[in-house]
Amino acid sequence: MNNLSSIDLNLLVAFDAIMAERSVTRAGARIGRTQPAMSAALARLRQLFQDELFVRSPNGLEPTPRALDLAEPIGKSLRHAQEALAFSGAFDPQSSSASFRLGLSEHPAFVLLPKLLSAIRRVAPNVSVDVKGFTVRERAVEMLDAGEVDAAIGVPVSSSPRILSRLLFEESFVSIVRADHPAAKCLDLETFVSLDHLLVSPEGDRYGHVDRRLSELGLRRRLGLTLPQMYAAPAIVAETDLVATLMQGIVEVSDHRARLSVHRPPIELPPVSFALSWHRRNDSHVGQQWFRALIGSVAAAKQDRPGDPD
Repeated sequence: MNNLSSIDLNLLVAFDAIMAERSVTRAGARIGRTQPAMSAALARLRQLFQDELFVRSPNGLEPTPRALDLAEPIGKSLRHAQEALAFSGAFDPQSSSASFRLGLSEHPAFVLLPKLLSAIRRVAPNVSVDVKGFTVRERAVEMLDAGEVDAAIGVPVSSSPRILSRLLFEESFVSIVRADHPAAKCLDLETFVSLDHLLVSPEGDRYGHVDRRLSELGLRRRLGLTLPQMYAAPAIVAETDLVATLMQGIVEVSDHRARLSVHRPPIELPPVSFALSWHRRNDSHVGQQWFRALIGSVAAAKQDRPGDPD
């Protein structure tokens, strides 16, 4: 590797932008450079590191293993340099024009994001948020490692010394049938097992938490529908004979709530935890500390549930 004094450090800025955007054109727009300038920068980066770094795929530019190895140290170095140039020892939300990148799974996007943005508008009117979605926890870790997001909210990620987290809230499960369903009067275990079930499974798995619990009891259920979109489930149940077991918050925000009969599941199911996670390299950043604290306060202020299911 060449001596640091012989390297154009702007190339590292270009690398970080391409890693985040997975597109030369979008990376150029991100840092204010033209597409030809970014293509030239990528060519120089490939020569500098003696690696392709990024290869084309149907989903855009995919980083090579060498690029993934470089992503964290380069991103960390650039952020440290940026912090050093802007450091004042404090973060003033009223005057800040910072942009925070937040990874969100589907449920927190519905129950937390509107309240979070409302809080930001009140206390930090010039701050913006760039949201990136994910469905599996491993993707959240990948985005945090690559510096694509500053924080992520979803089910807790696997423990790692480089990924820090705090619990935000928990969601209990309820079982629902349409309001005029014969089982609406009494959804006991025998009736529950006899019905056709709707299973929400973003990854297409046909064996969920309900199946695992029933298996422990020596029972099985029949699946009538497997669905990747959890927020479509209440509308489908309201029009069919299916029963679904969902997080309570999904039912509460549904426009079809009045057409549903909501019950405690006839089997014991532990609640689902949702956590805020961030990379250790961002732990002491004053702006991100403020952002994480605001997320925590919004989660803590979630309104109490209107009532327990029958």
